[in-house]
Amino acid sequence: MERVVAVFDSFRDADEAEVEFFASLRPQERLDILLELIARYRESLGETAERFERVHRVVELARS
Repeated sequence: MERVVAVFDSFRDADEAEVEFFASLRPQERLDILLELIARYRESLGETAERFERVHRVVELARS
């Protein structure tokens, strides 16, 4: 991911530029950014992330 620095006159201008930037990306580019952020987050957790498990319970619904 290429890093770019921009200076804005207001928070509103910065927010609008961010929205325009993400709107201009192709879906695959957005997905790549998301996966990169997830990978960085998992790396920041270190050993803890490796021990996470998905746990779920199946519950039968009563028919009325």
